[in-house]
Amino acid sequence: MALSIKPIADRVVVEAAPAEEKTASGLYIPDTAKEKPQRGTVVAVGDGKKDEPLTVKVGDEVLYGKYAGTEITYEGKEYLIMRESDIYAVL
Repeated sequence: MALSIKPIADRVVVEAAPAEEKTASGLYIPDTAKEKPQRGTVVAVGDGKKDEPLTVKVGDEVLYGKYAGTEITYEGKEYLIMRESDIYAVL
């Protein structure tokens, strides 16, 4: 998917994974009790800072902090824009 948003410097755009609908035992989770996902897919990356190239790339599945990034809506979809340093791991 080509996203026409181009983040600046060390920022990346992440599409969050959908929130869990059921518990492991099969119980449905109501919307009010769903937790924000802390996992998503990188859909756009900046150019990095001088002498600090980015290590994530488009398509990487990543884990990030619970309060990381800024939520935006673009063309009807929800995304997060965050610094690469807010990403904890690539899966």
